[in-house]
Amino acid sequence: MTAPRQQVRITPDSPLYPAGVRSAFTTLPTLIAIGDPAILLRPSLAFLCSVRCPGSIILAAYDLAIALRDAGIPVIGGFHSPMERECLRLLLRGSQPVILCPARDIARMRLPAAWRAPIEQGRLLILSPFDNAPRLTAATALTRNRFAAALATAVFAAYASPGGKIEALTSEIVTWGKPLFTLEDDHNASLLALGARPVRPAGVATLWPLVV
Repeated sequence: MTAPRQQVRITPDSPLYPAGVRSAFTTLPTLIAIGDPAILLRPSLAFLCSVRCPGSIILAAYDLAIALRDAGIPVIGGFHSPMERECLRLLLRGSQPVILCPARDIARMRLPAAWRAPIEQGRLLILSPFDNAPRLTAATALTRNRFAAALATAVFAAYASPGGKIEALTSEIVTWGKPLFTLEDDHNASLLALGARPVRPAGVATLWPLVV
């Protein structure tokens, strides 16, 4: 199967341009997309997780990804940390839309075989705010996570390392007034202190209609 390579440019004057990005970014980037950009019109949940996380979080986040998939909730993320990558693997087995935001431009990006069928089926959108960033850096990863959170209707931070970049981002997300959720776990005390609402994986399906 040949990888889909057609790219769409979404400029700030496009009706598809996400309102959340308009609110969070002072300089509005042109977005580059591979896949069906109409997915942007659907309510979605951003998924974030620090690179290193406790074992109890890993188990619960695995169950969360399955619950999100089974509930058909559209999910956005960079899917770069180990837990995020596992989440993407599970989500791509479902039928719900997924928006994948690489921390680089996608002009010359090689698409993994596992992404090709979901793109052709119209349920995977690859979206980048970068026009000239050929490789991932700490700076582009930070911008990418902020971009994914801005795109979403609500944000689920499975775990944020104390003092880390995900925790700093969640502090900003709270100031946006955007719903923020986390796993119900003692290791997430700092997120709960910020105002994140605790959720168990089994409760995702009933929670989602409350925020869209």
